[in-house]
Amino acid sequence: MDGARMKVLITGGAGFIGSHLADRLVIDGHTVTLLDNLSTGKRENLQGPARGARLVIADVRDREALMRAARGMDALVHLAAVASVQASMHDPLATHATNFGGTLNALLAATACQVPRVLYASSAAVYGDEAPTPVPESAPLAPLSPYAADKLASEHYLAYFARTRGINATSFRFFNIYGPRQDASSPYSGVISLYAQCLATGAPCVVYGDGRQTRDFVYIDDLVEVLARALIRNDLSCAVMNVGTGIEQDLLALINAFETLAGRPIVCDFRPARAGDIRRSLADVTRLRAAFGYVPQTLLSAGLRHLLHDLAPLARCAT
Repeated sequence: MDGARMKVLITGGAGFIGSHLADRLVIDGHTVTLLDNLSTGKRENLQGPARGARLVIADVRDREALMRAARGMDALVHLAAVASVQASMHDPLATHATNFGGTLNALLAATACQVPRVLYASSAAVYGDEAPTPVPESAPLAPLSPYAADKLASEHYLAYFARTRGINATSFRFFNIYGPRQDASSPYSGVISLYAQCLATGAPCVVYGDGRQTRDFVYIDDLVEVLARALIRNDLSCAVMNVGTGIEQDLLALINAFETLAGRPIVCDFRPARAGDIRRSLADVTRLRAAFGYVPQTLLSAGLRHLLHDLAPLARCAT
């Protein structure tokens, strides 16, 4: 399928990552179907090129709906999830039904409908807090939350289906993705979008712990580039890859970067560290670079500038 136009199903397609990927794939000439239950995804995210995609309103817990959507597809990108460590600790059964059960349903649909290519959105959370930094894919895995455990279990199922069902399946361990359309009003939102909204509205930034915890922040366009390249590859079955920049930033440095861009200080509300949160997170991107000749490269300052531009209308409403 190298270079060919494809029929692609994206679960979670109306969400933050899914809508950006849909934009790119439509621009590239692919035929795109989006499956989303709109619990966190939004129709407003589909106002760009993704308007050319077909939207199926359904839940990944509904196996029959997934089967119908997967018929005739050349590839399935499974992004749908309850993307929250804290939600998984509060209600592990509910999040398990989506985060693991939804993945199994996607794999069963891909098998039944003979979808040859599957990409899966795993998470750096699978490494836990004892891994070396930068962390390679071969590091010991020690999930600290039900969310991370579901992501790791899903990786194993992906590898099982790749080995036994002939699916060309690849797992990508996303580090901290950020950018426009990341809903800061959602309890599942990433720290960058939350802080950006605080800056736009004048609210204090909540910092759990001392602010020295680190993350590897990846701008959304860079992630989309990786996924778009991966879709047309047929030599990555059973592969697991980090998607990060290889650059470590702590939260205090992130806040300082926001202050520099805004030209004013940000008020911080320090609170106790939360159970399940990881202290240090930094990707080893050697495997990603070897596979694609590319690693995410948008500088944090540039990515934050794009995000703040996207939030400018919100800032005007708050003044």
